[in-house]
Amino acid sequence: MITFPISDLVTQIVSERGLAREFVIETLKESLLAGVKKRYGTTENVTVEIEENRGTIQIFRNRKVVEKVENPELEIDILKAREIKPQAEIGEEISDELSLEEFSRTAIILAKQILNQKVREAERERVYTDFSKRTGEVITGTIHQVDHRGVLVSLGKSEGLLPPREQIPSERYRQGSPLRALIFEVKKTTKGPQVILSRSHPDFLKRLFEFEVPEVHEGIVTLRAVAREPGDRAKIAVSSIDDKIDPVGACVGVKGSRVQTIVRELNNEKIDVIQYSSDQGVFLTRALSPAKVSKCIVEGEKASAVIPDDQLSLAIGKGGQNARLASRLTNLQIDIIRESEYKKREAEIPLLEVTGLTPRMVEILAKGGFQSAQDVEKSSEEDLLSIPGVGPKSLEKIKEEVRKAVHGET
Repeated sequence: MITFPISDLVTQIVSERGLAREFVIETLKESLLAGVKKRYGTTENVTVEIEENRGTIQIFRNRKVVEKVENPELEIDILKAREIKPQAEIGEEISDELSLEEFSRTAIILAKQILNQKVREAERERVYTDFSKRTGEVITGTIHQVDHRGVLVSLGKSEGLLPPREQIPSERYRQGSPLRALIFEVKKTTKGPQVILSRSHPDFLKRLFEFEVPEVHEGIVTLRAVAREPGDRAKIAVSSIDDKIDPVGACVGVKGSRVQTIVRELNNEKIDVIQYSSDQGVFLTRALSPAKVSKCIVEGEKASAVIPDDQLSLAIGKGGQNARLASRLTNLQIDIIRESEYKKREAEIPLLEVTGLTPRMVEILAKGGFQSAQDVEKSSEEDLLSIPGVGPKSLEKIKEEVRKAVHGET
C-alpha cells in the first residue's frame, strides 16, 4: 500500500486547471495503469484503487494459479500462490498487491507524462467548450503582449488573440492596459484552443449599446442594423416597441452622454444613430443623413436617391464613406443623383425632338401609344416589338436615340 497526500494533489489540479474531481482521479488511475503496462506488458488483470480520504493508492494484479507457468503476467505457480494465500488451489484466481518500487523508472516517468498529458487535454477541451458557448459576448482582459501576430490578451486562466484584422486601425495597444473585446471565434489548434477577439466587428458595437443603454438591454429598444468603418464612423438603426420611448434619444442619452461613452471606447469613432423604418425609402433617407434627400426611388435591392446639388458632397461623404455606410445599413445598392440632373431626366421629351428618329418612326411609335422619349425608355423590348412597323433592327436604333436624348449623351 502506498500512502500519499492524494487529496491535496487532486485539489491542486482541480483548482489550477478547473477540472472535475472525478475526472482527475480517473485520469490518475489511467496513468498508473499505463505505467503497469509499460512494466508488465498488460493491464487486463490489473486494477487500481485510490482511497482519497485515506490518501492511499493500491494496485492489484489477479493471476490464475497453475502447476506450470506459461505466462508469468497472467499466471502464478501453486507454491508462490500459497506464499500469498496458504489455502490457494490450482485453477483459482489470486490477487496480490504491486508496489511502485517494482516499477521501472521508465514506467513511473511514463505514468507522470500520461497524467500531465490527459490533464492538459481536458483543460484545453474545457477552455474550448467554455469559450465556444460565449461566442458573441464581450469580455474584459489585460494586454499581455503586442507583436506581429496581434495583441495577446490575458483572460484569467486563458489567453485571447486580437489579430490585426480585428483591431481598430487607429488604436495603439499597451502592455498591462485593460481591453474590452468581442469573443469572435474559438479555434482548435495543435497548441490548444485559440480565442479570437474582435473590436472591429459590428456586433461589438451592438454589445456596447446593450451595456450602456438600459432600454436596449431590456429589449424595449432594438438595434435593427449596424454598419461600421472601425475607428472612423458608424451608422446604427434603432426602433422601439414602446411608442412613448424615442429610440434615438434613448441611445444618444442626455446631451449625448450614452453614445459618447461608446465613442470613447471605440477611439473616437463617430456614431450616427437613426430611427429604423420598414419603408425602405424613408429608411434610406434617414440613412443618408446628415444630407437632405429630395426623393428616393427603391426597386428591389437597388435605389436612387435624388439629392439637392448643394448637398451632394455631404451625401457621398469623404471618400464615399457616408453613401457606403448607408448602403450597408439599408442593404441597398444606392445611386446618388443630383437634383438638377434628375429634373433634366424627368422632363418629358417629345419624340419629335429626339434627333435621329425619322418622322415615319415617330408616327409608328405614336400609333403604339408612345408620346415621349421617357415612355419608350421605360418600356420593354417585347412591348416595342409588338408595334406594327418596329423590327429588331429599328428597335436598336430607337433605343440608342432615346437613350441619348434622355441622358444627354452625344
